[in-house]
Amino acid sequence: MTENRWAELLRGDRTQYGMWIASGNAYSAEICAGSGMDWLMLDQEHVPNDIRSTLAQLQAVAGYPVEVLVRPASADPVAIKQLLDIGVTNLIVPMIESADAARAVIAATRYPPEGIRGVGSALARASRWNRISDYLITADEGLTVTVQVESVEGLEALPDIASTDGVDAVFIGPADLAASMGYLGRPDAPEVVETIEKALHTITTCGKTAGVNAFDESLARRYVGAGAHFVLVGADVTLLARGSEALVTRYICGRQQS
Repeated sequence: MTENRWAELLRGDRTQYGMWIASGNAYSAEICAGSGMDWLMLDQEHVPNDIRSTLAQLQAVAGYPVEVLVRPASADPVAIKQLLDIGVTNLIVPMIESADAARAVIAATRYPPEGIRGVGSALARASRWNRISDYLITADEGLTVTVQVESVEGLEALPDIASTDGVDAVFIGPADLAASMGYLGRPDAPEVVETIEKALHTITTCGKTAGVNAFDESLARRYVGAGAHFVLVGADVTLLARGSEALVTRYICGRQQS
């Protein structure tokens, strides 16, 4: 197994800018993979993605020089096992609120005796159907695990979560965090922004890599200044939605009624 390239980038000095692939579509994923972005996140939490559509997207982007993270809908170890078996090497797991939950995620990604991942490499794309002869021995080393903290409860446990062995990075989710703090739909509220900045500092102080999403450029740059090393700065569906609306504004809204 070769070393995980995303792990190398997490340890590097350059900020990594990424895009959300929320269409659940391999064609869109491939278009974005060729854009020059540093990384993509294939989402299953808020997107009509199942294991087959996720596999199709992994295959579509495999030929491009872009790193890929996949977010399951939850920390369900069965779902994590399936993602690992189809070849996912970088996970971002949502709604982690305790060190115990973080440890459970790590256990789900490791083969026994270190964890609980089921052994099915002969059937798995990850091992190239056992054509990678040492896959079972080296698989754990080729993975990265990012846990997502996005609630007040998670923030209270943040030092313990970030200090958990096996956690490579912690990603702050502003939308759910804002809701948890009483600012539903207002992730840019000053109180939320200040809380996120403190959280980013805590993560880096614990020796882990910090990430966040921020579609507003000024917020994205502010969070980079506060310690964020990888940032989601857009999504395929929002680019399409806003772009199509801009066309309507340009050509349709101002036309004269006949």
